[in-house]
Amino acid sequence: MSPDKKQQTMKPLTAANKLGIYLPAAPEEFRNSSITRAELDELRATPPEWLEELRRTGPFPRDVVAHKLGISNTGLARNDISDSLTSAQIDAFIADPPEWLIRERRSYDAVQADNERIKIKREEHRAKTNRPQKDRR
Repeated sequence: MSPDKKQQTMKPLTAANKLGIYLPAAPEEFRNSSITRAELDELRATPPEWLEELRRTGPFPRDVVAHKLGISNTGLARNDISDSLTSAQIDAFIADPPEWLIRERRSYDAVQADNERIKIKREEHRAKTNRPQKDRR
């Protein structure tokens, strides 16, 4: 890169989201500085100990917590889980799931199954017509 070109940077929150970590749990130097794409790529390629520890034990951001519990982010909010959780807390929920978690898992599974059914139905309909498939991602 030429010296007169500035590297593209991102806010710490964006970098934390891309790394799948909870920003308040990251070291202060990470939280208080812009991160370049090259630095982000380096963190992904050779994560430092603090990043490996956060990925292993948490605390985790809401989207990661929801994924680990097998429910939606909305399901967490409906049940007043607004804070991040550690892997120990998530494991406790999985080992002895409360009624709300069982209910949310059923609901999430039903929504996923319905989405799959709709996708298949659309594909079958497109196969019967001459219309090209839309690129929906």
